[in-house]
Amino acid sequence: MTFDVKRRKGRWPLRGSSRALKGFEGVPHLAFLGITLISASMLLMVAGFLIFNSLPAFRTIGLDEMLLGTTWDPTSSVKAAYGMLPLLGGTFLVSLLASLIAIPIGIGCTIYLAEIAHPRVRAFLKPAIELLAGIPSVVYGLFALLILQNWVAALFGIPTGYVALDGGIILAVMMIPIMVTLSEDAIAAVPRELREASYALGATRWETMRSVVLPAALSGIVAAIILSVMRAVGETMAVLMAVSQTPLLTLDPLSGVQTMTATIAIEMGEVAVGSIHYSALFAVGVILFVITLAMNTVADIIMLRYSEAYH
Repeated sequence: MTFDVKRRKGRWPLRGSSRALKGFEGVPHLAFLGITLISASMLLMVAGFLIFNSLPAFRTIGLDEMLLGTTWDPTSSVKAAYGMLPLLGGTFLVSLLASLIAIPIGIGCTIYLAEIAHPRVRAFLKPAIELLAGIPSVVYGLFALLILQNWVAALFGIPTGYVALDGGIILAVMMIPIMVTLSEDAIAAVPRELREASYALGATRWETMRSVVLPAALSGIVAAIILSVMRAVGETMAVLMAVSQTPLLTLDPLSGVQTMTATIAIEMGEVAVGSIHYSALFAVGVILFVITLAMNTVADIIMLRYSEAYH
């Protein structure tokens, strides 16, 4: 099949043609620059808002005490404690459990959909998996609250299932659609010539997948994993409903924990504006912001390093 790329009277040329761009010649470049700067400035505005409101807590309590303190009890009648270590530990534990569950399942689903599944099967399964990403987090939290915690309690013989494992499982379900979608797109973007060259050298389908396709798509797969982990770290409602919010410093998956996001959601509505407790919650937000920024930077570095190897 051939396409007539000549411009016909009264019709626009094909997209991508230089003639199609003539309509934009009169648009000032500064307008597009301004739109871009407005979008980028939102990051600075959010960071400035968090830092400004958290400064009283950092000055009064101290950065060391807040980051290394092992007790979070801002409403204590004896002495308020603002140690973030239990909150950091709870966020780490729940995210770690979710990652241990989601990453193997997500990568396995990706390989099957991208390289093994029949096109008809892929056409059904991929939209079904992507649909999971559109379900509101409160629905996942409701499922964990009413059903999943009963399964966890019955399986491990514990009085209640509102534990870190419950939150990790529900977060894993929320991570998988993001991971599968982005990873499958990365594998699909691997040039067909690489596969054909591998087959020409006598490699089997599995050897080609393991030694050629996956390394070539590694940057995209790593980015998908990190983005899904960031979703787990920043999730609030599902964790709030799935885990009993107990600020304990523990690595026991069958223990209740409290995450940083859940702490902000629970306590922000009850504190006096301008108090140290109010400022300490903004400090929790600053630390969470720094963690997310660090993870995003690591993802960019990994993508840059491995993407250059396959130019």
